[in-house]
Amino acid sequence: MPSFSTRHRMSWTAKQMFDLVADVETYPQFVPLCENLTITRRDEHPDHTMLVARMDVGYKAIRENMTTQVLLEPNENRILVKYLHGPFKHLENRWSFHDAPDGCDVDFYITYEFKSMMLQMLMGALFDQAFRKFTKAFEERARKVYGPYGLAASASG
Repeated sequence: MPSFSTRHRMSWTAKQMFDLVADVETYPQFVPLCENLTITRRDEHPDHTMLVARMDVGYKAIRENMTTQVLLEPNENRILVKYLHGPFKHLENRWSFHDAPDGCDVDFYITYEFKSMMLQMLMGALFDQAFRKFTKAFEERARKVYGPYGLAASASG
């Protein structure tokens, strides 16, 4: 089963990066392959928020949509994605954010398996490439939202 994990040091705080990743409605603006994302349900609780999101993904002539349940745990600086429906047999995605002296460490993990061998052959390599670009996409988004230098700017100013 394909999987990808990475830890990447970012120049922004864990809270800033959590908020950026939790803002799933903005994903079509910058996340590779994401063409549309709609929140179909939002349940707010004191210590977490549960979302149900429908994402349309595509590349050239291939279009698919999937539904996920997204658990946002701001006190834990953690986001857990549970797969509900779509082209996968299995999909699991986790984000965690840890403050560091000069910003934060962002841990990203995903494992997946397509239902169809044909789709795996068509989309597998493309998804692998896209997941490897996620960290860069979120880092570029953070620069746009929070400014280009993160904590380095506040340390020097």
